[in-house]
Amino acid sequence: MPKTNYDIANVFLAMAELLAAQSANPYRIQAYRRVAQTLASLTEDIQDIAQRDELDLLPTIGKESSAKIHEYLRTGNIRAYENLKTPLPDAILPWTTLPGFSEPLVQDLYRHLHITTLDDLEKLARSHLLQTRVGPSTTTEELVQAIQQLRKNLSAN
Repeated sequence: MPKTNYDIANVFLAMAELLAAQSANPYRIQAYRRVAQTLASLTEDIQDIAQRDELDLLPTIGKESSAKIHEYLRTGNIRAYENLKTPLPDAILPWTTLPGFSEPLVQDLYRHLHITTLDDLEKLARSHLLQTRVGPSTTTEELVQAIQQLRKNLSAN
């Protein structure tokens, strides 16, 4: 097996283990393990397959996995893996309890938008920009109320 295949397979295995430790979606965990198996079983270098734009022809390699493989081949890293390796700060973790929020969304807000306080989060919610990420089931007012309640709960502790 070419070294690159081995390296990328190990990253997918590591992502699966980190997700398992977080009790994440078991289907996603299994998908990453299957991708790792597929990569480990290849006799051809994954770089050659990617250059021919044939990753999607491999069993278990879907659009998301293909994008991650391309990212690794371009940069030597997979951002999703780096995000999994770096847990959220304790001050940010309670945000995952807000309606419509998930850990990946909170990770995105914290790491990419640099939202680090409940005040920043409330301003973002009031701007209606969060509605595109949180989804239609949560209104802006409900979200603002939930943020204010979380602020009260955290200050009481």
